[in-house]
Amino acid sequence: MSDEEPPAGRHPVQVAPTDVPSVHALLTLQVAVVAVAALYLAREVLIPVTIAVLLSFLLAPLANLLRGLLGRAASALVTVAIVVVIVLALSGLIGTQVADLVSDMPRYQYTLERKAGAIRDMTLGRLEAISDSLAREQKLPSQPVTVGGNTAARTDEAAVQPIPVEVHQPPSSPMEVAERLLAPAVNPLATAAIVFIVTIFVLLQREDLRDRLIRLFGSGDLHRTTFAMDDAARRLSKYFLAQLALNTGFGCVIGTGLYLLGIPSPLVWGTMAAVLAFIPYVGTPLAAALPLVLAAAVDPGWSTLLKTAALYLIAGPMANQVLEPLLYGRSTGLSPASVVVAATFWTWLWGPIGLILSTPLTLCLVVLGRHVKRLEFLDVLLGDRPALSPVESFYQRMLAGDPDEAGDQAEVLLKKMPLSAYYDEVAMKGLQLAVHDVRRGVLAPERLDRIRRSVETMVQDLDEHDDVQPPAGVEDDIVAPPLAAPDPPKSAPQGDLPTAPELPAAWRSSQAVLCVAGRGRFDESVAAILAQLLGKHGIGARVVPHDMVARDRVTALDLDGVAMICVCYVEITGTPAQLRYLLRRLHQRLSGQKVLVGLWPAGDAMLVDTRERRSLGIDHATCSLRQSVEVCCAEARAAAGSEAEELTA
Repeated sequence: MSDEEPPAGRHPVQVAPTDVPSVHALLTLQVAVVAVAALYLAREVLIPVTIAVLLSFLLAPLANLLRGLLGRAASALVTVAIVVVIVLALSGLIGTQVADLVSDMPRYQYTLERKAGAIRDMTLGRLEAISDSLAREQKLPSQPVTVGGNTAARTDEAAVQPIPVEVHQPPSSPMEVAERLLAPAVNPLATAAIVFIVTIFVLLQREDLRDRLIRLFGSGDLHRTTFAMDDAARRLSKYFLAQLALNTGFGCVIGTGLYLLGIPSPLVWGTMAAVLAFIPYVGTPLAAALPLVLAAAVDPGWSTLLKTAALYLIAGPMANQVLEPLLYGRSTGLSPASVVVAATFWTWLWGPIGLILSTPLTLCLVVLGRHVKRLEFLDVLLGDRPALSPVESFYQRMLAGDPDEAGDQAEVLLKKMPLSAYYDEVAMKGLQLAVHDVRRGVLAPERLDRIRRSVETMVQDLDEHDDVQPPAGVEDDIVAPPLAAPDPPKSAPQGDLPTAPELPAAWRSSQAVLCVAGRGRFDESVAAILAQLLGKHGIGARVVPHDMVARDRVTALDLDGVAMICVCYVEITGTPAQLRYLLRRLHQRLSGQKVLVGLWPAGDAMLVDTRERRSLGIDHATCSLRQSVEVCCAEARAAAGSEAEELTA
């Protein structure tokens, strides 16, 4: 039956093809829901394991230092033992101070109640007095009404006194007392034990865990993935160690300051400040809340409260805005929005401990996203890197007709690269994207005009920048660089470049170089850019639109004082007929001037085929604006040398 043809007049049922993107989106949503549910339901196990993994990043440098002396196993045990001793000693000191603080609470309570009453009398008390006076003025006098028999009945009822009842519990056994005292400490002790045990195993099996991650995420490119994992682990360890040092210093400053101000239990509040400093934005205010209340309780006046507030207001910004950039760079690699969202998300999942762990956990996710291709979406969602590359952002701004924002982006990039490199690496590649869209027929004429106007405006705005190499020393992101090795830094045009006074007068005039625009939509913009760059190096240049070299107008082209012709294209491949005829028309008017044609794609045969260039009458073919500037400068230098020889002769 399955091989029979369908009856005449009937057509087989057409099954719509499956919407693959929708299936993938639904599958991703399901995986996300399952992952969040697992994080919530398994939080009792995942919280200590997560703390142990983060602690292993922090202890890795110390373990590596001890490994050469004690061996792998002993170094891990000694490292964790040192941490346990520090934690126990600190816990004992904090417990002693907390006990002293609790015993003195009645005395502090009286001072707080008195100050609260004074504040209430100054604010709400005055409002209540005003409202009471208004009520008394509006209240009418009334006479008490006595109904016979009721007064006596009430008196008889008041005479009846209730009999107090006392309930006595049997005395507790020693086991019940021990259970009541130890039960609250069992869960924290169990969590601490799990943390230290897992930390030991992570330190012992670091290489094995790394190999498993490589197998899971990138076994196809072992070199690249191994480098990425090692680099990510090293940078995370460096970041956590720097943050721990900064927060510890902040806690010491707070504890010392509170001790000098006479605040009880300064060690408790210093430790709290160091722990809560891991929470961006809100950590310091949370750490300051209780010390401020205590400062108001220990001093009958207000001076201690004001000094305590000043301590936090000075130490917090100093640590966050001054010392933090000095220790580990300008940024943690997280966007401000992702920090707030992550704090909310992890607090909802894991409670207060999730709030403390939110930034380290989110940072680990961002590092994974930057080093693992499958998790790249994490870097896009949570990282502080721009969602679009500089080239894509440039093209998007040109499409939107917003040259001002493109200029702002250029200002940032020009702190790291010269003007010619920006034009080559960003502007030209952005215009090539536009050319690709033109070929696909997706750009309307009005959109093309908008792009051209935006490019012209941006080029004019950048005219104040020189084409020189910016000073070195720009800080890199310490957390996680791109996985792929970055391109070598672009430099300004190099070589034996003449300075403006060394140029012959003919090359300094505005007619020295004619930048002839090709036939493409954006070739005139490229010609304007080349003319601007030549002017930065002292060579005069002017732009000639393509219409000026048309067959019926080329005879009117003014070539007086022209030393060189540069035909500019955004992108040209092969030897199109329109270029051949354009060069033929130009050569009919030239009298020995050199001709340069660009911008050929890198690797094109025209760049190496000398015979083909000679047949077209091309003296130089370049693939970048930087090369075009270097060629023009070399020709100017040669002209200066020829003039010097003639004068000597």
